[in-house]
Amino acid sequence: MSCNHCVMAVTRALHGIEGIRDVSVDLKTGEATFEETIPVDPEIIRKRISEAGYEVVG
Repeated sequence: MSCNHCVMAVTRALHGIEGIRDVSVDLKTGEATFEETIPVDPEIIRKRISEAGYEVVG
């Protein structure tokens, strides 16, 4: 991620997943944090971020 547009794109991608709330994306570290209200399959998270045009590392 290189700009605030990137932050917003990842934030929107994560907010679109049922069971995820309180999304925070840090441009400086490249990390996204969130709270799960129900268990969410990590592959769904990876897929949504990937569909937004970004790579999940780690």
